[in-house]
Amino acid sequence: MKMSEEKLELHRCISCKRTIAPFEKGVCFPCPVCGEYIIWRCKKCRSRMASYRCPNCGFEGP
Repeated sequence: MKMSEEKLELHRCISCKRTIAPFEKGVCFPCPVCGEYIIWRCKKCRSRMASYRCPNCGFEGP
């Protein structure tokens, strides 16, 4: 029996640019202004309230 191969999609934190591990506690949400870009943030940047900028519309947030 052959096991199915699943590809894990890796994402980068928009604030620190670090790769977010598949099972790391991070968050993703659509940009609050344009809603078109999905923002990924790692746990560390969320707790530090590091700023980020949506590359689609330029919205900046903590």
